[in-house]
Amino acid sequence: MIVYLDTSVLAPLFSNDALSDRADRYFSGALPAVFLSDFAAAEFASAVARKARTGALLAEEARATFAAFDAWASTEATRVQVSPADISVAERFIRRLDLTLRAPDAIHIAMAIRLDATLATFDKAMEASARTLGCAVADA
Repeated sequence: MIVYLDTSVLAPLFSNDALSDRADRYFSGALPAVFLSDFAAAEFASAVARKARTGALLAEEARATFAAFDAWASTEATRVQVSPADISVAERFIRRLDLTLRAPDAIHIAMAIRLDATLATFDKAMEASARTLGCAVADA
């Protein structure tokens, strides 16, 4: 199986929070092949930087988190880029009034569908929307 990771899975893998144990359990068995988008990496960086700005992480801890993420991403993930088509598809998803998608979540779902990957997310609302849109979702 190939999985596309959204930020709700990435963030707790590299910084301690309420979902860290769940993320560790997800990656404790046989590791799936992983797609990591430039968009998810940017969202991850934003989450870590926000923790540093608010004092939840020291600057040294934030730098160490970035380094751990970069090392993992370079060896364990296939990097992919958001395409203009992903944005167009995400916009169509958002315009569906039966879904409660935010733009970042719609972009992640559009990318997972384009890449024919299983979406790994801890966001229940995103998971429900992804399933409605026919996107495979991992039991994360």
